[in-house]
Amino acid sequence: MGNPYKREIVILILAFFIAGVPIRAQNQISGRIYEKNTENPLPGTNVFIPTLGEGTSADRNGFYKITGLPSGKFKIQFSFVGYETLIMDVVLSGRPVRLNVELKPSAFQFQEIVITGGRPSSQHENAIKIETINHKSIISAGLPSLMKSIAEIPGVDVISKGNAVATPVIRGLSTSNLLVLNNGVRMENYQFSVDHPFMVDEFGTDKVEVIKGPASLLYGSDAIGGVLNFIKEKPAPVGNVLGDAHLQYFSNTNGWNTNIGLKGTQRKYNWGVRGGMKSHMDYLQGGGAFVPNTRFNQFTAKAFGGYTGKVANYKLYYDYIKMKPGMSITPSIGEVTERGRKNEVWYQDLDMHMISSRNSFFIRDVRLDANLNYQFNHRKLRGGTAVPVPFMVDTKLQTVNYEVKGNYAPTGRSNFILSIQGMSQSNRNGKAPEHVLPDYGLNDISLSGLVQHDFHGTLHFQVGLRYDNRFIHVPSQSRGDESGDRVEKLDRYYGNLSASGGVTYQLNKKLLLRGNIASAYRTPNIAELTQDGLHGIRYEQGNRDLKSQRNYEFDAGLHFHSEHFLFDFSAFYNTIRDYIFLSPTADTTDNGYEIYKYMQHNARIYGFEVFTEVLVSEWFIVKGSYGYLRAKQTDGTDLPFIPQNKFRVEPRIFTDELWGIKQPFFRVGMVWAAAQNHPSVFETSTGGYVLFDAAIGCTLKTGHQALRLSLVATNIFDVKYIDHLSTLKPLGYYDPGRGLMVQLSFPAVLWHDQ
Repeated sequence: MGNPYKREIVILILAFFIAGVPIRAQNQISGRIYEKNTENPLPGTNVFIPTLGEGTSADRNGFYKITGLPSGKFKIQFSFVGYETLIMDVVLSGRPVRLNVELKPSAFQFQEIVITGGRPSSQHENAIKIETINHKSIISAGLPSLMKSIAEIPGVDVISKGNAVATPVIRGLSTSNLLVLNNGVRMENYQFSVDHPFMVDEFGTDKVEVIKGPASLLYGSDAIGGVLNFIKEKPAPVGNVLGDAHLQYFSNTNGWNTNIGLKGTQRKYNWGVRGGMKSHMDYLQGGGAFVPNTRFNQFTAKAFGGYTGKVANYKLYYDYIKMKPGMSITPSIGEVTERGRKNEVWYQDLDMHMISSRNSFFIRDVRLDANLNYQFNHRKLRGGTAVPVPFMVDTKLQTVNYEVKGNYAPTGRSNFILSIQGMSQSNRNGKAPEHVLPDYGLNDISLSGLVQHDFHGTLHFQVGLRYDNRFIHVPSQSRGDESGDRVEKLDRYYGNLSASGGVTYQLNKKLLLRGNIASAYRTPNIAELTQDGLHGIRYEQGNRDLKSQRNYEFDAGLHFHSEHFLFDFSAFYNTIRDYIFLSPTADTTDNGYEIYKYMQHNARIYGFEVFTEVLVSEWFIVKGSYGYLRAKQTDGTDLPFIPQNKFRVEPRIFTDELWGIKQPFFRVGMVWAAAQNHPSVFETSTGGYVLFDAAIGCTLKTGHQALRLSLVATNIFDVKYIDHLSTLKPLGYYDPGRGLMVQLSFPAVLWHDQ
């Protein structure tokens, strides 16, 4: 197969060579931040430039200053709790810039800067709808699973096998039909199966950005259903060293989530380290009985470093996750008879290393991004006591991603993006007997162009094209088991064109309309092409005749906000040509396992999402959302893993200070899930359910330090329910029952440069 990484190394060297063009600039932004009308200073206001990863905070008089910045046009964001986030454009050209800003008090956060849509932009500018959920909201969900915590976004749900193994669903599409990004890097960890968790957690995650709908234009194959981008924490403000510690206890699993971080920024350099652990026993279902082997344990270590200079911005990230999720399957139920914490039988032993180099170079009106990323995933599967080998599966996946992207902004209103992206991937099996996937090599390379233009600041237009090439090589090899069967050699090429166009029209300061049409694709994955063996409790057969999926989706949306009311509506219609799915056949194996085969058929998915917030008074707010989804093949057969339609409502009481206690709050929440009476051919109908939760919290301050305390109660009435997307449903187990989460957070300023 040769060296799969030569091309990436050449491209990276070329990018750094181009970046060597000598440019000299000395830029500074400074000013004062104050409250609108009163002009009172707002000390502690966060000032951040996402493109550079550079920021600071206002001093006690509201003054701020950032120095040593490169020339160019940048988005700058000013944010402060209880005030409307302000996003502005700033042009740096070698002279100091004075920028005074006023922030308006608001209980709503109407928009913020997002980076997933091709360039840093405000949510209202982007023709592709991007929603966000921040770290605070993720934690306040009171759940030990990061993926489950993001399901409060309308149109987003999870397929789960307990707390550890959870796969996201966006508008009815999951697994290989959507992408999960770690700070912009597509994650590759055997996501073809709902039994394989994504190796990402909330430790050091600032927020999650969600694209609902086709995004192949930006990211290539597998973004047919949408994208989840887990954005890393911001560096410390310039001249500060910050520390933080977080501790969560979950009564339902008698489990712990804990992590500690340290980060600092001195002049042009920033750095950070973080470590964390999770340990959970088998969860208790509604009614109190435990679900065997849903325990999991995890260790995380992360580090980052960066340099911001006059010419370039360099960032380096390292992530390591060690995870051992138990497998609650038929064989393990007979062996796990007592509730426990330690993984002993039937569990996955997972290791993930990720090194990411993300760099930007500034050449007059051009910003050149050169990114290189390496991932290593090692997956082992431990069987039961009767299994004669230490591990049934032992496979290693190595992936290199590269990108060179040029952003050209000749005017204040136009932006042109040209990008070369690629991926080289290699999978190798060890000596374990089961080869769920064969040894293979995969290479991608693509070229894309995107044009964005603002007309008079009210009409934002975006259009783009992309062409992808994918080369798959599977050598002839043994399947690894005792049958003596072989995988026949497979060489396959796929070429696909993606396109997208959309507009955002700001009728006035309160009302926004958005429309987008996109065509995306997904190539068949290796499992769909080559599988021929037992996977879980099913015997699955691949299909070498599969073609690429192609979809066409139209999205339309409306956003309205005033001082006391926010309303957001989105509707979509998605037609999928040659939709790939796993279908039962009439055949069985000699051992009696039913044989499933990958097939293709045209399908359509349509629905809408509604979100609203009402500020009843300055201390009382009510949030509500509803998502409707319908998905089926054109012959009327329903698609699998389609979530129940859900309505959520959350009244919340809050204030800045009460009886000397800072930022106290109290909320209650309700989730109503409708019955899912449209199951696929290997599913059954699922009844509806209603759940209640509640939370209370505050911030206690001692001098300049703060202690944040919150208590979250989930499934308060200990309801016995089964979600339609629970893969434990065939075993007759309910979802988690009542639980109490206690959280303590200790953010601290360890050093501040006066």
